Amino acid sequence: MALVLILQLLSLWPLCHADITPSVPPASYSKPWLGVQPAAVVTPGVNVTLRCRAPQVAWRFALFKPGETGPLLFRDVSSELAEFFLEEVTLAQGGSYCCSYRRPDWKPGVWSQPSDELELLVTEQLPRPSLVALPGPVVARGANVSLRCAGRVRGMSFALYREGVAAPLQFRDSAQRWADFPLPGARAPGTYSCYYHTPSAPYVLSQRSEPLVISSEGERPGGPPQPLLPRTQGPPPSDPGGSPAPPPSDPGV
Repeated sequence: MALVLILQLLSLWPLCHADITPSVPPASYSKPWLGVQPAAVVTPGVNVTLRCRAPQVAWRFALFKPGETGPLLFRDVSSELAEFFLEEVTLAQGGSYCCSYRRPDWKPGVWSQPSDELELLVTEQLPRPSLVALPGPVVARGANVSLRCAGRVRGMSFALYREGVAAPLQFRDSAQRWADFPLPGARAPGTYSCYYHTPSAPYVLSQRSEPLVISSEGERPGGPPQPLLPRTQGPPPSDPGGSPAPPPSDPGV
């Protein structure tokens, strides 16, 4: 019976730690937290720091990456925090990471529960978003419409553009993979596109979405445009400092 229980517990040990075959960690050995600086989405060549923070003072920390033959890095520090430095990251260094810690008074081979996995995306450009109209691209008289710009990464900043207007029409920060841009129906007809980017430097931008044509009920697409939706003055929510929209250049269509 005891052997069956041990085998069941070992089966729960995550793939992230499969290469070190540790003893079964007691539930009281709480998992650490893994964070990243400057961002979880970076371009190649940026220096990245992964920070593993334990809920108690630890002696040794280990960083893991699925697919590697063993722990990627160790840090021996008498602290609650260990930093792992990835210098001038490459595309190959993108992927999932997790960390664990151990204390000198624990039995040999016993590590804490692993942290939640952190996804590091190293890319030159974010994937192109999609842009759709809710409830649809044809707006009934007196109705409003919302444009949803959807990317593939959470926690990004989004910008909506209208054909014929150089500056972004609206900005949104979102914890989800998408952002919604509400438009009054009477002023909605026109052609729109969107893109998204990391909310802080170093900025990583996506391509523009495919254009989306919004028309009024009874009007064929490409008809005369309605008055433009006034743009709210002031910086986007992602830029409290008062400077213009963060991307240094406008991504291509």
